[in-house]
Amino acid sequence: MRKIALCCTFCLFTAGAVAAAAANMLLLGAAHSNAGIVAVGERGSILVSTDEGESWRQVAAPTTATLTALSFAPDGERGWAVGHDAIILQTQDGGRTWTQSWQGENLEDSFLDVCAVDATTVLAVGAYGFAMRSDDAGESWHPLSPQDDDSHLNRLTRAPDGRLYLAGERGTLLRSEDAGETWDPVPTPYDGSFYGVLPLQSGALLAHGLRGHAYRSEDDGESWSPVETNSESLLACAMETRTGTVLLAGQARTLLQSKDDAQRFAAPSAVPAPATAFLVETSAGRVLAFGEGGARFLTLANDE
Repeated sequence: MRKIALCCTFCLFTAGAVAAAAANMLLLGAAHSNAGIVAVGERGSILVSTDEGESWRQVAAPTTATLTALSFAPDGERGWAVGHDAIILQTQDGGRTWTQSWQGENLEDSFLDVCAVDATTVLAVGAYGFAMRSDDAGESWHPLSPQDDDSHLNRLTRAPDGRLYLAGERGTLLRSEDAGETWDPVPTPYDGSFYGVLPLQSGALLAHGLRGHAYRSEDDGESWSPVETNSESLLACAMETRTGTVLLAGQARTLLQSKDDAQRFAAPSAVPAPATAFLVETSAGRVLAFGEGGARFLTLANDE
């Protein structure tokens, strides 16, 4: 039986009470807004930090469903969070307050990611091909069909040039050049699950997924080269710091670091929480990991 992406795997491991300090909470997504850093997770948890992740406070949410991801419009005020029970929430004040934007009739549907493409266009994707689109900043939603099958759609990424990349199971990699109106398949040498595509500052792409698989492309996905990770773990998330360090993180205490544009990875001496779902860089250049251990700072090789 297929897993509903990383969040359901995490749910098997966590049983702690929700704590505003974000020390033992399951957190699955985070993003910067005008209010600070906003994180979402289990049981409808929404946390806001106004001091770059040093402390957190919990804000009210109109749901108890697990929230898996969030994204903010360019203004940093309007944002959307998605999760289980086919729920989409919205905020107009940077994440300080939230209301329900939309909920599907089938509560077994789950959203796994959301992307605010621009000021008005928002895409939400999830398990078994479930996807919705709004062209009016969340006032209304309509079904989106990036592809014909029911593969899980795990992660949406917007590149600096506006292109969108969608990663999913069964080797699914899709690309859109028209804000998600149409999608083209990107051939890859891997038929397992991808959990994300990271556009690098150099223009290269890094795709990552199950069992330590990672691939790098220098021609916008026309060809791919395998990247040696020396890992068998699910690589759930990736990010590139402002100084060009590329990070991969995921299950089984996996944290990998590259200093050469994602061509080679090695593990720094410090490791994150047992499972990491998302990474965010603060304005001061520190890296926050979100996952089973709540929100915590990572120590990278250049920090020592």
